[in-house]
Amino acid sequence: MADKADRVKARLPRGLVDRHPADIRAVDEMVAKIRAIYELYGFEPVETPIIEYTDALGKFLPDQDRPNEGVFSFQDDDEQWLSLRYDLTAPLARFVAENFERLPKPYRSYRAGWVFRNEKPGPGRFRQFMQVDADTVGAPSVAADAEMCMMMADVMEALGIKRGDYVIRVNNRKVLDGVLEAIGLGGEENAGRRLTVLRAIDKLDRLGPEGVRELLGKGRLDESGDFTRGAGLDEEQIAQILTVILPDIGPIDGHASADRQRNYLDRLFAIISNSPTGDAGVRELQEIMGLVLDAGYGGKPPRIVVDPSVVRGLEYYTGPVFEAELLAEIPNEEGQIVRFGSVGGGGRYDGLVSRFRGEPVPATGFSIGVSRLMTALKNLGKLETAETIAPVVVLAMDKDTESLGRYQRLVAELRNAGIRAEMYLGGGGMKAQMKYADRRGSPCVVIQGGDEREKGEVQIKDLEEGKRLSEQIESNVEWRESRPAQFSVPESEMVAAVKRVLEAQRQERAG
Repeated sequence: MADKADRVKARLPRGLVDRHPADIRAVDEMVAKIRAIYELYGFEPVETPIIEYTDALGKFLPDQDRPNEGVFSFQDDDEQWLSLRYDLTAPLARFVAENFERLPKPYRSYRAGWVFRNEKPGPGRFRQFMQVDADTVGAPSVAADAEMCMMMADVMEALGIKRGDYVIRVNNRKVLDGVLEAIGLGGEENAGRRLTVLRAIDKLDRLGPEGVRELLGKGRLDESGDFTRGAGLDEEQIAQILTVILPDIGPIDGHASADRQRNYLDRLFAIISNSPTGDAGVRELQEIMGLVLDAGYGGKPPRIVVDPSVVRGLEYYTGPVFEAELLAEIPNEEGQIVRFGSVGGGGRYDGLVSRFRGEPVPATGFSIGVSRLMTALKNLGKLETAETIAPVVVLAMDKDTESLGRYQRLVAELRNAGIRAEMYLGGGGMKAQMKYADRRGSPCVVIQGGDEREKGEVQIKDLEEGKRLSEQIESNVEWRESRPAQFSVPESEMVAAVKRVLEAQRQERAG
């Protein structure tokens, strides 16, 4: 045994989590439902590596000012900088650019995988998390953006979230760019301040109007005492921005909110009347909503709405942006009733592939945050994974080679019948083996000692029934005499007997 001073401390790095069987199976089931919708829309799977050249990923993360911030990076043996991908979109842009001539255009693809952020971890904020993306590259029309919004709505319903409990919110970065131009923040010299403003607006759902107002002005001191420097806008500039992102327009359902929507668009046109960029953004929003309503995604409650507060934090968005938001108030991990908020989003990024090609390549897509959505579905009671029965354990009563071979044959017979089974491979005796089976959650164990072998029999012990009966037995004598839920059968009938035990347990759970 190693000296205590030489032992390595077992510790999980901050911002990372270990995944257990139930969560893994739940994610697999959820992702399968998402994939089915993507496939229904004609998207094809593709997979890119988790490591890319750092310059290929680019500097697009929110709240980061240098390329090596926000990502995990290292140098290879020829001193090239490599990074773990921080999303699935930047690697897709590299893949499309590298294979541009042979891919059909528009190119429709989807991906699922882990991404990594070298950020300060916190509640619900991890350094490794899974995303499931869908993208269309090579489609300049906002019809592609409208389709993304409709597909997001269909995904929500495929996962069991009913209408009225979710909404897809859509906005346009061109509208926001037009507003910023109108208040004097146009031009390359104001690029940094524009990004600070967009990041402030993106925090509206978390900080509320007053928190955003502080970030648009001098800055904000949070509860921990950390100060975030603001955009430095004056009161008039802040007022114009808040007029845009906090309008009383209600949902866009083609009925009751139509007048409020027209009034909002009129106010918006007045603010950005001198900005061709902003004007184009409003017209694109009108086109998207027209397509959405024609396809039946309006109605009451609406599935897709215009929301001028949607920004999206990533810097590479150039046009329409959208988010999937859960409206239902549900318990979080601490049991507090909260409005869960955004579980995915995306937008148009016409400049990302162009970085590699040197020519315009339009693209749009969206990403679903798997871990956050899984938590929401679990708390909503919408994530019911298929029942997975723990393996039947064949006890190793004798450890000689001949006996182990017989036990392995029994295990093989169970597996050939489609029953999960394993032979105990540890070194413990009967007590240790039963404790192991109990910790595994095994439905039953198969026992064959010398006496059973001579008779050509096996004993089967129903652990669930045994536990139930033991709770009704008061003395050890009564326990030994009753031998609860344990019986012998000919070896040739072992598989059928185990199946009967499993079926009885299934009916007990169902009843």
